[in-house]
Amino acid sequence: MNNEKNDGAGLLKEKKGRYLVVLQFLLILLFILTPIWNPLWSSAAESFQLLRMIMLLCCGMVALLLGALGSHNLRNYITPLPYPVAHNKLVTTGVYSLVRHPLYSSQLFLGFGWVCYTLSLSHLLLLITAFLFFSFKAGKEESWLTERHPEYKKYAERVKKFIPWMY
Repeated sequence: MNNEKNDGAGLLKEKKGRYLVVLQFLLILLFILTPIWNPLWSSAAESFQLLRMIMLLCCGMVALLLGALGSHNLRNYITPLPYPVAHNKLVTTGVYSLVRHPLYSSQLFLGFGWVCYTLSLSHLLLLITAFLFFSFKAGKEESWLTERHPEYKKYAERVKKFIPWMY
């Protein structure tokens, strides 16, 4: 029998954030399936096609790098859940010395690249939603990590959440 309170925090911890993972995958699926909507498209946008392609490629490379390095650095403790596995150790080296959540960052960078390339307002709205969602999910994860690793607070003070040296 579980002795945790059945309030919002207890329910959240009891489920270990499973509903956040489901929401994340639904958000990704929605981003993929949403049609491009750019009512402000003009012939001027055509002249920036090369720049838009370069932005997409750069963001894609950053996303790939953050995702691959984040997965590699966290390889022994990786889980889709925001709740840390029982045997985890706090990882603060590698890409985790640049951002606290490189796996979330990778998805945001890829989404940003797609928005820059397509100039899609529907995808921009979804990217903003994803940013808010990942901020919320990261906050839950960080509270659990701080419970398990009190030194996480100092780590969070010196390392940015999603964008190296910025945010």
